[in-house]
Amino acid sequence: MGGRAVAVGIISLLLISIFPLDFNDQVYLEQEPVVQSSSAVTIGFSNGPVQSESVTGLKTVTLSISGTGTIDSILVEIASQGNAYSTLTNLTGSPWLFNFDSTSVANGTYTMRATGWDTDVDDSTITTTGEFTIDNHVPEVTAFTVLSPVVGTGASNTDRAWFSIAETGTLEFRYGVSDDDFDRAILQNVPGPGSPSTDGPSSLSYGWDWSSGSFSEGTWNPRVTVYDDSGLSNTSTLFIGIDRTGPTMSSITIGSGSTWQSSTEVELSGILDGANDGTGSGVDIVELKIDSGTWVTITTNTHTITLDEGNHTLELRATDMVGNVGNTITSTVQVDTTIPEMVGWTVDPLTTDLVGQANISFAAFDLLSGVDESEISLQYGFDLNGVGLTPDLSGQWLEVPGTGLDRDLALYNWATKSRQYLMLRATITDEAGNSETTEPSAFQVMPGLDLYWNVTETDVDRLVVRPGETYGNITISGELRSNKMYPGSVAVSLEAAPADRSATTEWTVMQIQTLPAGSLGTGVVSLTWNYTVPNSGQYDLRVRIDPSNLIDENSEINNDHYMVVTGADISSPGLVPSFAPTMFALLCAGFVVAWLQQRD
Repeated sequence: MGGRAVAVGIISLLLISIFPLDFNDQVYLEQEPVVQSSSAVTIGFSNGPVQSESVTGLKTVTLSISGTGTIDSILVEIASQGNAYSTLTNLTGSPWLFNFDSTSVANGTYTMRATGWDTDVDDSTITTTGEFTIDNHVPEVTAFTVLSPVVGTGASNTDRAWFSIAETGTLEFRYGVSDDDFDRAILQNVPGPGSPSTDGPSSLSYGWDWSSGSFSEGTWNPRVTVYDDSGLSNTSTLFIGIDRTGPTMSSITIGSGSTWQSSTEVELSGILDGANDGTGSGVDIVELKIDSGTWVTITTNTHTITLDEGNHTLELRATDMVGNVGNTITSTVQVDTTIPEMVGWTVDPLTTDLVGQANISFAAFDLLSGVDESEISLQYGFDLNGVGLTPDLSGQWLEVPGTGLDRDLALYNWATKSRQYLMLRATITDEAGNSETTEPSAFQVMPGLDLYWNVTETDVDRLVVRPGETYGNITISGELRSNKMYPGSVAVSLEAAPADRSATTEWTVMQIQTLPAGSLGTGVVSLTWNYTVPNSGQYDLRVRIDPSNLIDENSEINNDHYMVVTGADISSPGLVPSFAPTMFALLCAGFVVAWLQQRD
């Protein structure tokens, strides 16, 4: 058995040595099996990719046909290594050619296959190219910029490169490209008129110093396009602008928006919104100057300033991104933080005789902004005692009809308000909005009737008398008056009391006269009293109207009139009967004077 195995091994080695195998060919056959065809036609790539050729750009592929047979169509396919074939074109007649755009497939190693259909034998004939490479290099714009912008890079529409150059200025464009067969570049969409010449192919500057001589303001999107010898191209775009005009500054909101401000802290709002640069580079800052101060930079839409009371001037201007300064606007700010000065009320006398309107005025002033006439409030109500914050009879404050500081209050019958109090309060606001409300003031509605003494016609006939029934009698005359006709009766009393009395000593009623009803129809009544001074010393006398206080009058103060009478005591030491000198004393004095003159 062992000998037979050795013999079989030796025979196998001999057979292998006689029929050698190419393992690479064997793998290829497995990948590309040989197709047996009955067609006598041969198709060839007369102008096509050949083995190891590097194909770029556009290539015209031409197919040749030889042999006998009729080719109806040719299917051309392409495949990269290890992948299935995909269709490029299907030719259906002469000439058997097509344009192959190598940029339509990715770079790599490919083979191309042509399959022709021979209608004579109803069979196909196939031919393939050798392996070739596609190595397309689209030009790459590695850089595209414009030199020395004031602001921005030009990379996007929101990051535009801005310039403030003059009409005759120069824009310096520069570009970079990466390509193995770069040819030329052109620049378009630049500020005009005109456009730069082509850069290349004879010489390359990789940029343009462009000056049209008439640069206008505006925005442009310059575009560079680069081309290579393979017919490939690429583009890149810049975003630029030219701005030589400053922003327009319009009005802003100052404080509350009114002419006068009630606080020294004043907020300015809408600052950046009030600046407009149109289609320019955009607003960068707004500057503010107060009165004759220096310019202060503001970069926010609101800004608070501190001002003293009085009038102030604000100046504002805007600057754009490239440094253009716009127009200056001026605004006046007036500050008043002081409340109005309250002076007081002026009210017509309020009596029960009043019919219709009573004039009511309040005096107030404001030295800065002035009193705001449209915001004045004068309020009234009726109260029992004239104290408190709210009128207790009205129950609330009512507005005095009318406007301003001078008004009229009309009642149908003021007599119904006798002894009540008209309560008044005022709320005064100045033009800056400072407001003050007064404490309530009370004005009593008094009766219209007033009885009083005519003091010039009311007095005693003698001031000094000897006391007693014989010499102490005096006569008191009085004139009673009324400010209006009074139809009722009036009681009048004469009262006396020692002048040196104590606080507990009461007045003694000496006599009461009752004037009949209608006595004061004319408004004047004359009266007399007789009084006897009982003892020496001084006595106070008074005559009183309505001592029982039965008549409701406007004023009770003038109902009493006071007088003094003296009872003389002639028996007391030092008391002389008369101040008149005797005739004898006069003669003696005359002699003394004459003697003195003679001595001189």
